[in-house]
Amino acid sequence: MTAISNLLRESADAAVPVLDAVTDDQVGSATPCADFRVGDLVNHLFQVVVNFQGLARREAADFSGTPDVLGTDWRARFAAETDALVLAWTPESVLEGVSPGMGLPQLAVGRMALLDLTLHPWDLAVATGRPYTPVPAAVEELHTMVDEMGPMAREWKVFGDEVPVAADADPFTRLLGRTGRDPHWRRPSV
Repeated sequence: MTAISNLLRESADAAVPVLDAVTDDQVGSATPCADFRVGDLVNHLFQVVVNFQGLARREAADFSGTPDVLGTDWRARFAAETDALVLAWTPESVLEGVSPGMGLPQLAVGRMALLDLTLHPWDLAVATGRPYTPVPAAVEELHTMVDEMGPMAREWKVFGDEVPVAADADPFTRLLGRTGRDPHWRRPSV
């Protein structure tokens, strides 16, 4: 297994319980991502997980439209799709060269999948009042990614403006701030 596939496996294992716990009445709830409600974020996470399976195999990815999985058995399907994601990123050869679909080193593409599989479960957890603990090694890997790709990610509007956090904040809180998330965001009370 590659280091990325190990981190994807652990991160998927941390994410699955968060998605399993999302109830149907929460899909319209706000999230820390201003453009996404809970249901939108679930759909987006599926889009990412499925497309990054193909990117691992150097296939074209289609991010032009977001699938709507909410009317399906998406909770069980998410676990299966993350298993397929991990499998796709397992061969050592998957990290060689540049992604034809993204024009970035394959390692950077794998880290992008890891980023979504680490941050979006947090978004969903705080939006739905669920616990979530990210994988420390994934957080460390993602700080490296943000060091390398942060300016480009902001230019592409993948990250928002950096949110200041305390100098002594834990690594995940710092990662949230660096990627434009407010670590203190809380779901609105009804």
